Amino acid sequence: MAVTRNKPSTDLLDRVAAFLAPRLLQGRHVCVGLSGGRDSVALLHVLVRLRQQATAQASPFKLSALHVHHGLSARADDWAEFCESLCLSFDVPLRVARVTVSGIADEGLEAAARRARYAAFGACGADWLVLAHHRDDQAETLLLNLLRGAGTQGLAAMPEERTLRGGATRLLRPLLDISRKEIEHWLALHALVWVEDDSNADTYLRRNFLRSEIFPRLASVFHEPAAVLARASAHLHEQAGLADALAALDARDTVEADAILLPTFNALPPARRRNLLRYQLRRHGLRMPDSRFLAEIVRQLAEATPAAAPAFALDGAFLRVFRGRLNFCVNAAAACDPLRWQGEEALPWAGGEVRFEATEGAGLSRRRLAGAVVSLRLRQGGERLQLAATRPRRSLKKLLQEAAVPLWERRQLPLLWCGEHLVWVGGIGSDAAWAAAPGEPGVLPVWQLLARGPREVGDEAAGLLIETGKGIG
Repeated sequence: MAVTRNKPSTDLLDRVAAFLAPRLLQGRHVCVGLSGGRDSVALLHVLVRLRQQATAQASPFKLSALHVHHGLSARADDWAEFCESLCLSFDVPLRVARVTVSGIADEGLEAAARRARYAAFGACGADWLVLAHHRDDQAETLLLNLLRGAGTQGLAAMPEERTLRGGATRLLRPLLDISRKEIEHWLALHALVWVEDDSNADTYLRRNFLRSEIFPRLASVFHEPAAVLARASAHLHEQAGLADALAALDARDTVEADAILLPTFNALPPARRRNLLRYQLRRHGLRMPDSRFLAEIVRQLAEATPAAAPAFALDGAFLRVFRGRLNFCVNAAAACDPLRWQGEEALPWAGGEVRFEATEGAGLSRRRLAGAVVSLRLRQGGERLQLAATRPRRSLKKLLQEAAVPLWERRQLPLLWCGEHLVWVGGIGSDAAWAAAPGEPGVLPVWQLLARGPREVGDEAAGLLIETGKGIG
């Protein structure tokens, strides 16, 4: 089999070793995302060889594997069994993560499966989660995203390293500079076997169509088109990084508590406004709207009067303007039935939770709550609260206005009642008459929204553009 280098077997091992060497100084547990396909099998075998070398040199690292069982194929159990057998032969611990793929109707099968898969990756517990995406995958991704009309972030395709959501594990792609032919040569040289996903032959999937129909024709005219496109993707990745750096600088004066300050935002040139808005959308894990919708958001924000409150529905969330600020990731008000609190550490509420933290001399008097019916309810209107013993009891409506609580948040605020007495309101505070005395055991309710929050900008949001067609291998 023809390859692009003189010594593909040794070279492949050395190149992956050079890629990992500086990173193993930061963490010694490497976990392979193992689908059982040819690419992930080759990567696992390379890492097994490197583990042997490292052990011989008295600098061992821990190697494990993770197989994500999506349950979408009739052969899913067979693939998991193959991975178990392979890892047993390599003496590599394997965990099979069975996931439920939801949201297919909204996201599509590929994107929904990818979201479930990456959630499993983030919980792998390793320092490094390595995937077997290679140079041809990168080229296919670039061409797919180009044909979708993606911007710079989408065209930058897949980075070789980034943080997974949660921050404890970093994702690596050590084969991004390795061609498919080199991987095939490694497999043949070491007589390795793998499983084949039947969907790889389905040219209805656009990635498979590009792979089987378009790239062979390009290769008949252009020399190594996959290498050229992957190199272009690397250049675009640099440009995307510069755009993010500019957005981060603009955010210093324009973003406060994750809300965009419209007077400062609208003073920016249009291109920088769009760039900052894209940056914030990615940080909140929201899918990127098309360029026309994004331009319309920017136009309405520029024309909004101080009293205006435009709202934009996007990816299951809302962007809303309130008092000159654009607020992100605001969920639609959830219908919440009353919930009785019986000493639990937390109760779910409106897409988040209310935690009950044990205190001493702070929060609500645990003695006064004991034996009574304590429950969470939604606001009905007419409620009153006394926040301090030296201040009068006031209407909750006035307190919410003074605290500048947006209208849409008021509809889902948790109110804690003890019998028929309102004792606490999320985001506002407790009734002074129910406060724990100094040294007295108390309980402090804390309302925490669990909506999508800021994260490191990586390829996870842009990855919704990536149609894999072959699982993770």
